[in-house]
Amino acid sequence: MAKVELKQPIVEEISANIRDAQSVVLVDYRGLTVEQDTSLRKQLREAGITYKVYKNTMMSFAFKGTACESLTPYLEGPSAIAISTTDATAPARILCKFAKDADKLEIKAGVVEGTAYDAAGIGEIAKIPSREELLSRLFGSMQSPVANFARVMNQLAEKGGAGACEAPAAAAEEAPAGEAAPAAE
Repeated sequence: MAKVELKQPIVEEISANIRDAQSVVLVDYRGLTVEQDTSLRKQLREAGITYKVYKNTMMSFAFKGTACESLTPYLEGPSAIAISTTDATAPARILCKFAKDADKLEIKAGVVEGTAYDAAGIGEIAKIPSREELLSRLFGSMQSPVANFARVMNQLAEKGGAGACEAPAAAAEEAPAGEAAPAAE
């Protein structure tokens, strides 16, 4: 079997992974301990991110004709690739957070939703909260006015203020037409 036939399935695997990817991030993993690498892989796997080490030439072939083609200049030295099909910011967030503790992990570049970013750009994308966090903030801000209104109404009911407000309205309804309603005390 020729070398090309052996390498073709690997190129196809990379191509299939990046085809539906919302984000792809390249990192240099040199210098990580086995313990650090295992911890990083676990965090990425739990977030649903594919993380693999491929040969640069294989990634270069797979990147041709895709949005990831802009990553080809960064394929120097050992490279690992983190691919997410569900959350566009998750790989950047997890890798940047991990890189703070493990200074040997170097983020090279990435593509997020079709746009290429260098290491600094990926660092900025890492600051964007996850979709779930943004939704919880939105629902929290929507729920806050309703909760405040309910709290005020509850306090009025406890102080008897709600009953005092109803008395003048009830008296106005009972008064015959043309007569003034008695003043509330």
